[in-house]
Amino acid sequence: MKNTLYYIIVLYSFFLVSCNDSLSLTETKVTNVEELNAAIKECQPGDNIVLSNGVYKDVRIEFIGHGTPENPIVLRAETPGEVSIEGRSNLKLGGEYLVVEGLHFKNGYTPTKSVIQFRIDNKLFASHTKVTNCVIEEFTQPDRDATDHWVEIWGRHNELSNNYIAGKSNFGPTVMVMLKGNEHIKNYHQIVNNHFGPRPRKGGPHGETMQIGDSGTSMMPSHTNVSNNFFERCNGEVEVISSKSNFNEFRNNVFFESEGSLVLRHGNFATIDGNVFIGNDNSEFIGGIRVINTGHWITNNYFYKLKGSIFRAPLAVMNGIPKSPQNRYNQVTDAVMAYNSFVDCETPFHFSVGSNVSQSEVLPKSEIRSARPKRTIVANNILYNETPFDYPIKNYDKVDGVTFKNNYSNSDNKSEVQPEGLIKTDLAFANNIPSVSSKDLYAGFDFETINKDIFGSDRTSDNNTAGAIVNTTKDPLNIDKSKYGTDWFTAEKPKTESKTISVATSEGLNKSLLEANSGDILELKSGTYQLDKTLKVNKSVTITSADKNNKAELVFSANNTAFEMNPKGMLKIEGLVLKGNKSQSAFKTLDKNMTSAYGLQINNTEISDFRSVLEVSKGSFADTVAVRNSSIKNCLKGIQLNKETNDKGDYNSEFVYITDNTFTNVGENVVNYYRGGYDESTIGGNLVFKNNTVSNCGKTEKENILIKNRGIVNVQFANNTFKNNPVKVVAVLWGEKGQKPENNTISNSGEIKVVQNLKLKLMY
Repeated sequence: MKNTLYYIIVLYSFFLVSCNDSLSLTETKVTNVEELNAAIKECQPGDNIVLSNGVYKDVRIEFIGHGTPENPIVLRAETPGEVSIEGRSNLKLGGEYLVVEGLHFKNGYTPTKSVIQFRIDNKLFASHTKVTNCVIEEFTQPDRDATDHWVEIWGRHNELSNNYIAGKSNFGPTVMVMLKGNEHIKNYHQIVNNHFGPRPRKGGPHGETMQIGDSGTSMMPSHTNVSNNFFERCNGEVEVISSKSNFNEFRNNVFFESEGSLVLRHGNFATIDGNVFIGNDNSEFIGGIRVINTGHWITNNYFYKLKGSIFRAPLAVMNGIPKSPQNRYNQVTDAVMAYNSFVDCETPFHFSVGSNVSQSEVLPKSEIRSARPKRTIVANNILYNETPFDYPIKNYDKVDGVTFKNNYSNSDNKSEVQPEGLIKTDLAFANNIPSVSSKDLYAGFDFETINKDIFGSDRTSDNNTAGAIVNTTKDPLNIDKSKYGTDWFTAEKPKTESKTISVATSEGLNKSLLEANSGDILELKSGTYQLDKTLKVNKSVTITSADKNNKAELVFSANNTAFEMNPKGMLKIEGLVLKGNKSQSAFKTLDKNMTSAYGLQINNTEISDFRSVLEVSKGSFADTVAVRNSSIKNCLKGIQLNKETNDKGDYNSEFVYITDNTFTNVGENVVNYYRGGYDESTIGGNLVFKNNTVSNCGKTEKENILIKNRGIVNVQFANNTFKNNPVKVVAVLWGEKGQKPENNTISNSGEIKVVQNLKLKLMY
């Protein structure tokens, strides 16, 4: 009996010890970085390090530990969202089985090359480590040209999950998966359930939201899984995701109004399955999927109202470069694009995108993309347009290596490419789902492995159909955003009611501009306002005359600048008279640290006697500059958006609208809008110059060009009048980009030139 009791006690003690092994050994609460460092130094498997609620500023955290699968080491916020990491701060992770959760990075930027890095140094990196339920919000460098990554993933089997990440405006991908070294390949990272919020237009390359590998490691196997994420208005550049490694998977993500594409830039054998791409009727830059390289399977995807073309087409299949260098474009081969649905996408298929044989006179042989796609299957897709569109295929070269099988459309096909495998038929449409009655499907090699639809429903021999969706009434556009990101943060900001503030004096204008909330309107009474100080604009504000028939007159004697444009300064000028003394710019950005975009709209305004109308700095970027229905006269320079002269594809504004204005006695050029470098990773700039009258301008213009738009991709130049401008050239338009002058009247003002192939500096 004693022995039995003894063994029972021993077994019970063992049971208690075993149970305790699965519990936290310690929970250490820390209130400052010194206590945090001490806790990290002593941490053991199962420990919880709890950051007390508060602000941690200018901290560089190195979380090193060695947990176990059963007992990870956790670094977490006391209350998710109540612990903010601010100032010049970052977080590095090293070891295995670590967890970080509940932190909020805001009001600062990293002092190094990453905000969160799954690596301490070249020898100590993280594996089996998770960053979850965190927020990185506008933690962007002051200098737009400074390079960093917000999340840099090294090691193997790491996870980035349920985070909200948004607002990066500087150079470099938001999330970067690194593959440099055998320790980092075959990594099987999980990037899941995140909400990637808006990334603003960058105005140059290297604005990806995610990049997996780079050209130097593009032949490495990564096996990174990107699934169930929400990409919302990720507009940084043409590549929302840039896959540059092998065997990556992209499943069940939602791309919402993002001005770019999921791009298989380098690497082979990617799987893109079950994703939803949502566009709208307002943007021509929202893309889908762009295909390069070998062996990709693109299945069960749903494309809605995508208006992008060429590099941003709903489905863009590129030409490659024969014997391509590793960092350029390999030929597309052995790709499968099957069981996808296209709804209200005017031209779903673009083939041989990037074909540039016609530019051989200005490009080296190593840049000529002449290798057409081959051994590529396009099968069992549905193309539905509410208003039938007759050109579903756009080709930029022969499409002789692509096989079309059993694709169904409700529109005629008047495209140059006329495959038998694109069949016009009646399509049903309900709950945003197009469907076809025909059960005639193509059974290609390995097609039996496509055994689920976009919702996970089974595809069987008795229950299968073309398109992404099999027999369901579930609306693919019914997206629940709450499924993505954190469980504590909301990106929706409360709307504030704008108010109109009446202004009658110069002092009142200065005071009101300083105290106004974003969205307010400053309404100036008629009269003259003498201003000897620069007006600083760092919010969204409108300045207008109370009486448009008796405009308020602002006379500036301030040195250098009348209106100083700061980051996030969105200024609308309406119905004013602005006068300078020839020594200042009417509008000027900061000389440096233009962290985020500004905007400028001028309407029904008279501007005279300034050194320049708009002067910008390198690194500054305006989403939109618009001058409409205004008079500009007696200024030394016009609108100057020309400081990105490093010829690396950058430019100073995305959209420039100059319409219905008169320009008189502007000494140099009227507009100087510049983008240098042979780069296709961006929209490339947009200039609309219409219905303007330009007289007696360009007398001191050294290059004898009145309107400078070198390298800008999208230009409309129409219905303008040029009179008595002593220049040789009014403008140089880029023929290869479809630019042409329309209905312009030129008198004693030189000529408008059209150059078919514009020679630009190679960037690669």
